[in-house]
Amino acid sequence: MRVGLSIALGVLVVASASSAADEAVPKPGVGFEVERYDVSITPDAATGRVMGVEQVTIRARQDGVRWLGFSPNALTLSDATVEGRPIRFSSDRDAIAFRLPRPLQRGRRATIRFRFDGRPARGVTATASSMHTSYFACDWMVCLQDSPGDKAELATTLRLPAGWSSLAPGEPVATRSEPDGTVVHRWRTSRPYSPYLFGFAIGKFERHVERNGGVELTYLGEGTTAPELARLFTETPAMVRFLSDKAGLGLPGGRYAQLLVAGNEAQEAATYALIGGKELEREASEPETAWILVHELAHQWWGNAVTCATWRDFWLNEGIATFMTAAWKEHRFGPAAYEAELDVARKRVARLRETGWDRPLAFGGEYPSLGARRAVQYSKGALFLAHLRGRIGDAAFWKGLRSFTRDHAGGTVTSIDLQRAMERASGRDLSPDFGAWVFE
Repeated sequence: MRVGLSIALGVLVVASASSAADEAVPKPGVGFEVERYDVSITPDAATGRVMGVEQVTIRARQDGVRWLGFSPNALTLSDATVEGRPIRFSSDRDAIAFRLPRPLQRGRRATIRFRFDGRPARGVTATASSMHTSYFACDWMVCLQDSPGDKAELATTLRLPAGWSSLAPGEPVATRSEPDGTVVHRWRTSRPYSPYLFGFAIGKFERHVERNGGVELTYLGEGTTAPELARLFTETPAMVRFLSDKAGLGLPGGRYAQLLVAGNEAQEAATYALIGGKELEREASEPETAWILVHELAHQWWGNAVTCATWRDFWLNEGIATFMTAAWKEHRFGPAAYEAELDVARKRVARLRETGWDRPLAFGGEYPSLGARRAVQYSKGALFLAHLRGRIGDAAFWKGLRSFTRDHAGGTVTSIDLQRAMERASGRDLSPDFGAWVFE
């Protein structure tokens, strides 16, 4: 059992262990796909605790689906039902699993509902007056953390003290005051996203909103002012225009928020990003080294709209975002800035190779460290795109990237999809290039 699981959860695991022993509980995500998550949360910023109710709607991908397995976490679950009928469930270090009353046939749907309570082991930063999540969505709700290709819609309800504001994926659809003085904030996505992009933030945030070319941009932060937020994020509208042009696609969803938080946080989420104040301070004195705003914004296209089907092709998310950071610097500061950014990537890859360890971009095995993973998927990915650009020329390269992005927006991709788009755009066989960099 995971460290941090409560005694109450342990009792529930024991109570349902006999059913799990009689039948093989599949790994998370096997045999079904999630269509929609609906999570209602009462967050406690003072303690970092979350409690609430969640509904998950799934569709069977094969006949006879009986167990629904999700990523494990440290929350206590209770009152699980399907169509109002109580169901058994288990929770351990391997999975959270719900047992349906009867096997589900291929194409049929089911919605499970349950309560949750606890302090997430990861992914939550809380202060007395604010709280935000980062990356580990399946630690504060029940979902599929390691299935990036299983995109789902998300509805988020947050119950907050009066005077607090909120941020969550999608757009706000309703706000109402409750008799007890709390205020309910309701958010909903208009398209499916991978669960690692789910998140929320609450606090007494200052806010600056501007509309530019049909796009709504929101800048938020605690302990600051609206004019200061506008100054810190002054480059964002130009970045949106640049990336929209290079993607051949406007900002997905037409809205984007940047939340200023303490430290060096740098994390994309569905329709927003967390931006560390320390990183912005450093970049203010060295504008040509700035990367955080454009890199996280680039993920709204490459990563969020166009998502790798599995972690094997995660370089398509991070390599493209890293390359687009260099491309923005070229646009903003000139060719020398582009080469300087690529030099950073070259040095990281060189340091990795000095250790005697290197892998192709679509490597599906274990990495020895996070640094090694980043050197391959971020830095080597960016260098491969720069290589392609030089190999087929600017016109064909950007045509291929636009085609890749437009054709797969809202869906999932593998490295083969990028290869086909670049080959169509250039009229060349790029198998040797993809073989040497991506697959071998």
